[in-house]
Amino acid sequence: MSRAIRVASFAIFVALLLQPAALRADITIPYLSGRVVDDAHILSDAARDRITALSKAHEAKTTNQVVVLTVPTVGDASVEEYAVKVFERWKLGQKGKDNGVLVVVAPQDRKMRIEVGYGLEDTLPDGAAGDIIRKWMTPAFKAGDYDKGIEDGVAAIVAKLEGMDGPTDRTPAAAPASSSNGGFTTVPMPMALFIGAFIFGALGLFTVVGVMTPGVGWLLYFFLIPFWSIFPMMIIGPRPTLFLVGTYLLAFPIAKFRLRSQEWYKKAARELKTSGTTTIGGFTMTSGGSSSGSSWSSSSGSSFSGGGGSSGGGGASGSW
Repeated sequence: MSRAIRVASFAIFVALLLQPAALRADITIPYLSGRVVDDAHILSDAARDRITALSKAHEAKTTNQVVVLTVPTVGDASVEEYAVKVFERWKLGQKGKDNGVLVVVAPQDRKMRIEVGYGLEDTLPDGAAGDIIRKWMTPAFKAGDYDKGIEDGVAAIVAKLEGMDGPTDRTPAAAPASSSNGGFTTVPMPMALFIGAFIFGALGLFTVVGVMTPGVGWLLYFFLIPFWSIFPMMIIGPRPTLFLVGTYLLAFPIAKFRLRSQEWYKKAARELKTSGTTTIGGFTMTSGGSSSGSSWSSSSGSSFSGGGGSSGGGGASGSW
């Protein structure tokens, strides 16, 4: 018997060691001290009082329980997992009715969740909960106004549970333009598709020509840098453009150095050096004997040349 106990104890010990760390981390759940548990300290006293009064009045009218929890972070768990754990621990809603709603906000993670009890899933379905988050909570959070975002979110939940589309005495917050994008806004669709196809098509074409052209192709490399830095910004915004420019700066020379070992590339280099012209992929490359006199033209007669134009950097994009 003692041996069986030792074996069982060892098995339990191993199971605890193999238990996922995220599940152990989830257990840190604040004590249910009221209808609003502001563990992240992001709400003002006045907002907590208003939310509490709203939740209390709704429960008196319907027996539904709407509770708000703010935590700095949900740790390694997902916000969905964390909300379920809290809901289970706090046992929100009436027994047999399962009519509780939990609002979780984790400001450090920039995550939120509306967890709905089984008994209210028909009244407050997933789509409606998502609409409340997008319309009433997210814009206010983007503006840094947690008081308004959480209070409006709870008011919208209460309105939905009471058969209304939304709170009639409130208006959603307007999210500010993201400062991380420098005030830029992207070109609207479908114009963005048309302009983007033209810009990226042209830049891609001359980039390929520059990579495939021996010697003077390096002129195109440096010439195209400002174009890759400015024009894509109108379509995809500053941050993606910065990544794109970095990719161009690295990928162009890597591709060019790899092509140096190809026989067709060596042949083209010899022809440019001896006769001043060569043909690559249907394009006729011509060198005037010096870098200042170099030009590129297609066999169909079209040509490309740079002429000292400038751009004010106009355009914009937004993200949270």
